[in-house]
Amino acid sequence: MFVAASAILPVRAESDETSAETLFATSCGWCHSEGGRVAGKGPKLAGTERSDEFIVNRIKHGKPGQMPGFGEGLSDSQIAGLLSYIRALPNE
Repeated sequence: MFVAASAILPVRAESDETSAETLFATSCGWCHSEGGRVAGKGPKLAGTERSDEFIVNRIKHGKPGQMPGFGEGLSDSQIAGLLSYIRALPNE
């Protein structure tokens, strides 16, 4: 009996290979302007004083009426990448 490798091994989603900058631009950039460097529909993220736990929770669960949650569509590694991206933004 032949069993396909994909039935045994986890398949890595293409989006897991997307850079955090690209992921931010396509998922967050609609509201967090200029890559999170300035306020838009959403707040400026560069230089935020929010904790890592707060940011991860907000990405995963959103804020009712203001921001959708992305926990169902993003992996933990993608969310960690977004956090790293936000932390690396220059606070101009």
